[in-house]
Amino acid sequence: MPKMIVSIDGVVIKEVQLTKDRTSLGRRPYNDIVIDNLAVSGEHAVLQMSGNEVYLEDLNSTNGTYVNGKAVKKLLLQNSDTVEIGKYKIKYVNEAQPAGFEKTMIIKAGSAGLVAPPAGAPAAAPAADVGGNISAAIKVMSGAAAGREVALVKVVTTIGKPGVAVAAITKRPQGFVVAHVEGAGKPTLNGAPIGAEPVILKNGDMLELAGTQMQFVQH
Repeated sequence: MPKMIVSIDGVVIKEVQLTKDRTSLGRRPYNDIVIDNLAVSGEHAVLQMSGNEVYLEDLNSTNGTYVNGKAVKKLLLQNSDTVEIGKYKIKYVNEAQPAGFEKTMIIKAGSAGLVAPPAGAPAAAPAADVGGNISAAIKVMSGAAAGREVALVKVVTTIGKPGVAVAAITKRPQGFVVAHVEGAGKPTLNGAPIGAEPVILKNGDMLELAGTQMQFVQH
């Protein structure tokens, strides 16, 4: 279970298990994680849990929220990340998640995180479906992960950069559909923006998301 370890000047003052979908952090006493310091806004930030992932979002705080020394608005936390608010350091611990994996291009299927391998790694072969048939895959066409192919064997596969643009590809009896999930940047399908309404994918369709081009391939 993910948890936050709050410390100041190297001294741990509290440990909070993240058990709710939404955990608030701030100076006001009604927050789930209360930090009674004037550098902390009344409602400073919120932690949103989705499956085994935790997103940190700054709530337009006065002094800002920092992760590993960088100011953030919204970020998918990685195991061992350190959130800094004023003089307080809050370490994010999630034993089920490896520390320091590639954060720029995340492709995950269901609850199992499939992350595009680092540049130079061999391209992954499409995985076979339960019946032994290759159904479909997403092939990355640009960026460091170019040439990687990830099989769409789960019911839902999310692609993109958390906080920038995320889309979901859903497996349906009649085929695969794609829809925009979050982020200001809308994904495009063959150059046309995709909204929240699912759009049917066809073999060879080109997707672009957060500056990365991908091709939908049916085998």
